[in-house]
Amino acid sequence: MMTHKIMLRPEEVKEFVLAAGRSAFDIDIYYNRYVVDAKSILGVLGLDLRKVLTVTINGYDPEFESFISKFAIAS
Repeated sequence: MMTHKIMLRPEEVKEFVLAAGRSAFDIDIYYNRYVVDAKSILGVLGLDLRKVLTVTINGYDPEFESFISKFAIAS
């Protein structure tokens, strides 16, 4: 399981959800106590996109890892 801290703008959500949907394993995204499936556009849009989000990846896909790195924040 890998965890990444990211920031998403509303116009990037569709691209993020499509990339997550190509993965064969579960990907969750959460802020505080709200956890949603990263493959759900309505779920992701329901999060507070002004805050730092945490993505939990339950598998490994080098293509998705490369994709998500452009949203990463310094921690």
